Amino acid sequence: MYILKCSDGTYYTGSTIDLIRRLNQHNIGEGANHTANRLPMELVYVEVYVDIKKAFWREKQIQGWSRAKKEALIENKRQLLPKLARRKIKKIKRSDD
Repeated sequence: MYILKCSDGTYYTGSTIDLIRRLNQHNIGEGANHTANRLPMELVYVEVYVDIKKAFWREKQIQGWSRAKKEALIENKRQLLPKLARRKIKKIKRSDD
């Protein structure tokens, strides 16, 4: 599982069984549409998994994160991750109020 920082400052999260091959694809515009339109890019984070299914699960998890949470992960500020979770509890107005 990897995170790329694109030329426009956005992040792209992906997973692959061959990181070098996949990075080469991204760099020549044959990767995802998101990266093809935002060259050049920089590899900023990697997690290695033996099981591609686990890497794919992690990719999908991180794709749902805010930019701030991704940056905390990239910068190895793991203590910030729980604080940056998007769980917002809505207050429900009771009809008898």
